[in-house]
Amino acid sequence: MRRPIAEMAASPFRWRPANTGTAAIEALFREREDFCAAACSHFRAPARGDRLWALVDRRFRDAAPRALLLCHNRMLFPVLGESLSASGAEVPAPSFLGRLANRISLHAIHGPAGDTAFLVTALDRIGMRVWDEFTYDLFNLDGPPAQAAREAGPANLRVARPGLEHLDELYHLQAAYEKEEVLPRGAIFNAAACRLHLQRLLAEEYILAAWLDGAMAGKINTNAETWKRRQIGGVYVSPAFRGRGIARRLTAEIAVEIARGGKASTLFVKKRNAAARAAYTAAGFVKAGDYRICYY
Repeated sequence: MRRPIAEMAASPFRWRPANTGTAAIEALFREREDFCAAACSHFRAPARGDRLWALVDRRFRDAAPRALLLCHNRMLFPVLGESLSASGAEVPAPSFLGRLANRISLHAIHGPAGDTAFLVTALDRIGMRVWDEFTYDLFNLDGPPAQAAREAGPANLRVARPGLEHLDELYHLQAAYEKEEVLPRGAIFNAAACRLHLQRLLAEEYILAAWLDGAMAGKINTNAETWKRRQIGGVYVSPAFRGRGIARRLTAEIAVEIARGGKASTLFVKKRNAAARAAYTAAGFVKAGDYRICYY
């Protein structure tokens, strides 16, 4: 359980802009990479406009950071170090949070459930309320996937990497995935952004598709990379093909691809999606914690 937010005057800790080039900053990201793949990925490959703050103990010069807050594309990624909880210290709310949320028109908070709850409480205090939220189980796979999962699905199921020539087929699956699994309440689907996202996935990430009886039945891709892990996302099987082991097969096959690249796998899945959770468990994934995304 994360410590509550403390009043600024009662805490020796202060939030300060962070130098992304310091070893201590990277060390804290590495400490939490099993639980914060997206935050680590954005730290390793920052985009223009990204900002980072560190929570430091003002009593000690050059003290290692106890927590980090990364801002990327109107989203906040909190990374609270384990040493902070172990010390029994309370976490002060970032004094700049209200100004930042207004300036960037805050869209969402992503992170482990406890870390995210810390920021939600801080935003509640300044009158910002969560519009919609999803809760997930975070799963990790540190070894090879179960062989049975690699053999799942119909005998004539074909799993392979798609190319640009398959963009239209992929688009229909990706669009359905975003509408069903990603968009918060009231959000409008953006077809152009969906196609651009697919083109980026094809160029930069692992992506696999499954064909059955000549039709593209499902897809899967990676979407983040840490020092030792790649995060799996975009898992979608068309409703007409569900219940036949296709998601299990896709998950196992992409985990093999990730392992060939020298990394372990991670993913998170909505708690209410029992079928998907069963597929990941069957492939060998083990629950590592709880994850939460809150939308504003």
